[in-house]
Amino acid sequence: MALKDLLVVVANDPACATRLDVAGNLATACGAHLTGLFVMALPVVPGYIAVELPAEVYDLQRRRWQERAAEAERLFRARADRTGLAHEWRTLEGDLVATTMLHARYTDLTIVGQGVDLGDAARDLAALPEELALGVGRPVLVVPRYGTFPTVGVRVLVAWNGSREATRAVNDALPILQRARKVTLLSMNPEEVIAPRVPGADIALHLARHQVTVEAAATRATDIEVGDVLLSYAADIGADLIVMGAYGHSRLREMALGGATRHILRHMTVPVLMSH
Repeated sequence: MALKDLLVVVANDPACATRLDVAGNLATACGAHLTGLFVMALPVVPGYIAVELPAEVYDLQRRRWQERAAEAERLFRARADRTGLAHEWRTLEGDLVATTMLHARYTDLTIVGQGVDLGDAARDLAALPEELALGVGRPVLVVPRYGTFPTVGVRVLVAWNGSREATRAVNDALPILQRARKVTLLSMNPEEVIAPRVPGADIALHLARHQVTVEAAATRATDIEVGDVLLSYAADIGADLIVMGAYGHSRLREMALGGATRHILRHMTVPVLMSH
């Protein structure tokens, strides 16, 4: 599989420009088409209230969203035109999460912001990373709120524990791993198997057969500590991307994510590619 069709969520949050730079650089490196998506999440007003509101209120709300959309489109096109990559722009009305999930399902990878310290942007942006990671069936690249990331995927840290989610993440990230200068596969509490093997050895061999320059390492940590271990290890090796499975069992908000996944989404310091 190659990454040829990328989607970036464009909004009016303070980190949008950084996210667009990451998306543009990745699309250029992969020779991919990049789509910018802006969702005008107009408020849903109950009918008994709507009949009491003058038309000017609706017109004002729509004009404000249209102004935000125009500003976001200018930012997107300026960066896309500068790199010369194939691109398109979509402005849609609807629920932010549901609309983004729909469009993410027919792209190879969706780039979204971390969802913290959003400024005046829509509050629903905070829910996008976890909703997309757990509900789309496609990989999601989450870009941190703070920092700049001139490279993504040159030095990659893969979190591996032998689970279905980790397997999915490794497979989804393969086009990026093949381009990386160095991939470190860190076995995190590998699951028990009938015939014990060296943690990460088999998946490292699989990646090597796909021309991935990979080395294996191993560590153990409790669920609470896994996120800190990953971020610390990434800093130690100078990783510019973390690849990991997104773990979740219930769709209830407070129970949706495993401890490590939630910790990474809150405290990430480099972009993270997640799959579920």
